[in-house]
Amino acid sequence: MVSESQPENAPVDVTESQTASFDEQTAAAWTPPSWEEIVQTHSTRVYRLAYRLTGNQHDAEDLTQEVFVRVFRSLSTYTPGTFEGWLHRITTNLFLDMVRRKQRIRFDALADDAAERLPSREPSPAQQFHDTHFDADVQHALDSLAPEFRAAVVLCDIEGLSYEEIAATLGVKLGTVRSRIHRGRAHLRAALQHRAPGAGEGRERRAGVDVEAEAQLLAADALDRGRSS
Repeated sequence: MVSESQPENAPVDVTESQTASFDEQTAAAWTPPSWEEIVQTHSTRVYRLAYRLTGNQHDAEDLTQEVFVRVFRSLSTYTPGTFEGWLHRITTNLFLDMVRRKQRIRFDALADDAAERLPSREPSPAQQFHDTHFDADVQHALDSLAPEFRAAVVLCDIEGLSYEEIAATLGVKLGTVRSRIHRGRAHLRAALQHRAPGAGEGRERRAGVDVEAEAQLLAADALDRGRSS
């Protein structure tokens, strides 16, 4: 778990120019950045993606730590290109691995219950990020998606990746990406439909307004707000 005693693993603010710095060097001139450079430049982005995939602070911190360990061990095999894309791929793949591990130990009596975790005595950088993330309702809707759908929707609607980039990140066909995003968005619309104006009046159309259409707009707006957080 990422602790407050290890500030090098805590999310920090960076500029876009810093983020792109690793990708501006040619393959011939490229030299691996230091651990400090990687963490300083990319920790915020990695933690943000990790939180949106896992849905809770503890798992997001664990996942972020795993990502940077994997990055550090794999730097020697990295081919200069899109460093952020490489991080997206590592983060998403480790998230899916995490989900599979949890499924295997789901009935283990020693499995941790996130709801029973003791809160930190002081707000950490991660907790400060937590305070500005999606509201609980939207995060719950994301958490209810199957992991594969959640990853595709987060990468597309929150991280802003193209379908082609998502296909490369997840290692699946373009048609599979389209299907996962379509089904994931449909699930989100259904999960957030109760927040649409007039939802309490049942499934009927209120004053000629399609409640389902409003729910779709609500889901899109919530995800858009999440992208800018």
